[in-house]
Amino acid sequence: MDEKEALRVGAAVRRRRRSLGLTLAVVAGRSGLSVPFLSQIENERARPSARSLDLVAEALETTTARLRAAADSARAVDVVRAGGDDGVRRVVRGRHQLSALEFTGEIDLGREFQHRNDEVMYVTRGGVEVEAEGQAYRLEEGDTLFLSGGVRHRWRATEPGTRLLVVSVAEHIDATFDPRR
Repeated sequence: MDEKEALRVGAAVRRRRRSLGLTLAVVAGRSGLSVPFLSQIENERARPSARSLDLVAEALETTTARLRAAADSARAVDVVRAGGDDGVRRVVRGRHQLSALEFTGEIDLGREFQHRNDEVMYVTRGGVEVEAEGQAYRLEEGDTLFLSGGVRHRWRATEPGTRLLVVSVAEHIDATFDPRR
């Protein structure tokens, strides 16, 4: 692991620990590493060895590869140029914490969706009709609809040339909140 990669993994370790609702003390107990050392890793003041990172990953119920991928996504800069075709376009490429798709044209996917994480729909042009949990919502240009994770929904464009931006927490991220933690 080179120095730059080692330093960047700290934010990924912190995000994963917090998403599990764990304290540094709990991770220290699971990994056998000290609280001060884990704090230094998270604050990017210490570089974990490959073995230490393996112990941290195991304590966080993940893999070093996933921690490194999360670290990579934290530092990515990517420009996605506008496309000219109707259809579906990924606005964010790669495996990141957010997923973003742009739907263009008269799209009716004809099926119901249910995602485990939160989602926002934003109409940049045209109109969309969304049915969520048995209620219909008519969205026009500039309107936004928020759907919390688990909400069943379906949608269709109601005007030619409609452009809908859908941004959600990526499916590989466990962003569910457990109030018992």
